[in-house]
Amino acid sequence: MNKSNLKKLTSWLVTTVFLVLVVAFSLFNQPNAIAQSQTPSITTQSTPVPITSVVANVRHLLQTNECVGCNLIGAKLKDTNLQAANLENANLQGADLERANLQGTNLAGANLQGADLGKTNIIGANLERANLFDADLEKANLTDANIVGANLQGADLEGSIRPQGFTIQ
Repeated sequence: MNKSNLKKLTSWLVTTVFLVLVVAFSLFNQPNAIAQSQTPSITTQSTPVPITSVVANVRHLLQTNECVGCNLIGAKLKDTNLQAANLENANLQGADLERANLQGTNLAGANLQGADLGKTNIIGANLERANLFDADLEKANLTDANIVGANLQGADLEGSIRPQGFTIQ
């Protein structure tokens, strides 16, 4: 191989290596990469949902006659007057509401699973979509109550006064 061709080949190799290095370094030094690394990190702080005890919720209910969507699991509300209260979507699972006055009360979407509603006045109450699975409704008065879409599976309705047209299957 003559010196002229060797010189050209060497020059071509040096140029190629130089171009490869320039391209490689330019890829590492992209404006996007710099912009991303210089963008301050943004941390969002979520506002914690206050944890309210059942006792505090019962107190609130008795003061305002309203407790929408609140936790009343196992609440002791025996013989309580909750006439026309708003308990929409409240969780009253296992609550003791025996002999309570729930006349005209809004219990739409409420969870009353396993609740004791024995001898309760539920005249004209809204129980639409309420969960009354395994609830005790023995001797309860459900006259004119809205029970559309309510789950009454396993509910004890012995001796209860049911809405017109309601039959036990």
